[in-house]
Amino acid sequence: MVVVTGQNKVSGNPDDAMSSSDAEDDFQEPATPTATQAGQALPLLPQQFPEVVPLNVGGMYFTTRLSTLRRYEDTMLAAMFSGRHYIPTDAEGRYFIDRDGTYFGDILNFLRSGDLPPRERVRSVYKEAQYYSIGPLLDNLEDIQPLKGEKVRQAFLGLMPYYKDHLERIIEIAKLRAMQRKARFAKLKVCVFKEEMPITPYECPHFNSLRFERSESETKLFEHHCEVDVSFGPWEAVADVYDLLHCIVTDLSDQGITVDHQCIGVCDKHLINHYYCKRPIYEFKITWW
Repeated sequence: MVVVTGQNKVSGNPDDAMSSSDAEDDFQEPATPTATQAGQALPLLPQQFPEVVPLNVGGMYFTTRLSTLRRYEDTMLAAMFSGRHYIPTDAEGRYFIDRDGTYFGDILNFLRSGDLPPRERVRSVYKEAQYYSIGPLLDNLEDIQPLKGEKVRQAFLGLMPYYKDHLERIIEIAKLRAMQRKARFAKLKVCVFKEEMPITPYECPHFNSLRFERSESETKLFEHHCEVDVSFGPWEAVADVYDLLHCIVTDLSDQGITVDHQCIGVCDKHLINHYYCKRPIYEFKITWW
């Protein structure tokens, strides 16, 4: 907590006492933060900033105009340099922001002239824009790749029941098996199926829908659980099984998980008459080191 020094006690000599006008002049500039005597702290006055602001962001140095930092009033930077908050300085007098400065230059370039970062830095700059609450930059980044494509992908994954839970289950099972066997890798079976129930020769999709009219008794005849570790599906969208597999592998890789997969057959569980499940079964190999 930063506090400022309280007023000095008035000495016994009347000539040594400050006039009220002198005291007002002394408090035109921001007070230097120092330790204070208990009960004698004064309210912290607004901090004044120069027109050209030197910055130290996590050890990286930048220089910009104060108006640039205040370009959008609803951002964290505008609030920090509004004068309402105390910003510490380093030994060289630069205003210090305790944040990785790797992508701060991209933030400044947008505030200066609306420039957007190259594609390979979009995701990282987006995270920084979230931290600094720069809404206009967030909106612009969401409309370009790869974030625009990610929005479409997430819309698809929103159709998938328990998708994130299943990812965590894959990781937990693979970790447990590797630890039990003291092995570099672990294998598990994953079922990925699009249709809720298998299609018999007498059924056809209606209006590109994956849902079929069956009686309740017929539906129960087709209900079963494939003998796998994790099962994804069903869903109703144009995206197919290979699209979902790509999402699974991508999201596991983003968590640092090395995964290989291959189709090892189909579920051969008998359902009714001469109909079998036929859902594809994939073997996932998780390598830990």
